[in-house]
Amino acid sequence: MSRALTLVLAAALLATVSCGRNENVARLEDPAMAIPSPAKARFDDHDPVAWAGSGPRRYPVHGIDVARFQTSIDWDTARRSGVSFAFIKATEGGDLVDPMFKDHWRAARRAGVPRGAYHFYYHCRPAAEQARWFFRNVPRESGMLPPVLDMEWTPFSPTCTTRRPAAEIRADASRIISMFAEHYGTRPILYTTVDFFRDNEMWRLSGVDFWLRSVTAHPDERYPGRDWTFWQYSGTASIPGIAGKVDANAFGGSAADWQAWLTSRRL
Repeated sequence: MSRALTLVLAAALLATVSCGRNENVARLEDPAMAIPSPAKARFDDHDPVAWAGSGPRRYPVHGIDVARFQTSIDWDTARRSGVSFAFIKATEGGDLVDPMFKDHWRAARRAGVPRGAYHFYYHCRPAAEQARWFFRNVPRESGMLPPVLDMEWTPFSPTCTTRRPAAEIRADASRIISMFAEHYGTRPILYTTVDFFRDNEMWRLSGVDFWLRSVTAHPDERYPGRDWTFWQYSGTASIPGIAGKVDANAFGGSAADWQAWLTSRRL
């Protein structure tokens, strides 16, 4: 178990002890606040990887991240197929909203899938402006997972392919992370890729849980010695209830760890 997850478990225990009975009842009556037991993931892949050892299957809790490309999702079927969480693209830069965000957001909640929203970072827009755009489109809502900042290089962007110095990148990240934490009352999650993490020394950041992409090897190989909470292990998963390809992710702990993380980290 990672050091980060050990701290989460301790925080969850304190949160459970400190909650009054009436508050617990109210939270359980809200479908978004229920803590479902994770179903066994029945995921396949359109482009499978020959993982060393058991690969992502060693982890019992799996989920997805979706955007406008996933236009047809039967969320109830997906949940029964082992989708225990979902991260949904909400915004990009300072003026774009994903056209499927509201549909995915509402449908996932109705199906009882814990879900969070993510913002795709645009390298040619001020950090504070991007955070405020996210706030405008993703209100605080009970049961939501922590907000996510997605930072990666964008060499194929039609409008912004700039690669600023690492110190400037981290300064922007710190600004958005701080604003997210203050606005939503919980530290955010930062998603990134192997090259972006390395090029910008993103491990220097504090106050964030890492969600790391590595589709051909375990994160311990691609990000040696680094703590992580979520692992994106496929961009080509095949999951009952979801038309076409979808990104698949694993939570880096046991089912009990997942229950504790949800207890302590959801709004």
